[in-house]
Amino acid sequence: MQLKQYPAAYESFLYEFHATRDYFECHELLEEYWKAQPGDLLGSIWVGLIQIAVGSYHHRRHNNRGALKILRQAEKRLDAQLLNEVGLNGEQLIAMIAERIEAIEDSLPFTDMNLPIVDSELHARSVVAAEREGYVWGAPSRMDEALISRHTLRDRSDVIAARAAAAKEKKR
Repeated sequence: MQLKQYPAAYESFLYEFHATRDYFECHELLEEYWKAQPGDLLGSIWVGLIQIAVGSYHHRRHNNRGALKILRQAEKRLDAQLLNEVGLNGEQLIAMIAERIEAIEDSLPFTDMNLPIVDSELHARSVVAAEREGYVWGAPSRMDEALISRHTLRDRSDVIAARAAAAKEKKR
């Protein structure tokens, strides 16, 4: 039996999503991969998973409006059959997103989501990676500021410089 191979960025996404609960990092990892794969038939799945991570990030930060917006987009974008191709239970995940949207609409507090991984080898590899790094797979989020407000703490000097250069060029 040959093991199914998935992109390393996707497996890293799953690790961050379930072990570190660093949803910002999940988004960064999979977005970088997705952007480098134009025309990928699974592109909509990568974007939908990125949106789930971003929605989780917003919900944990009590930005319910942002979480709802992005999770609704994910719900529309994701296809159960394509999710199955990446080792997830597609129907179950889409139902979980709908439940999460309803919970946010009802102002329920944030809880971490565990994606329904049905590929047992993928799940086993992910759990081993978490244990190797000292994390418990599926444990609740740590509520430290470095994790919760990650986007405000990162170095954005390169982005700011690039925007300034583009604005200067545009004035020419």
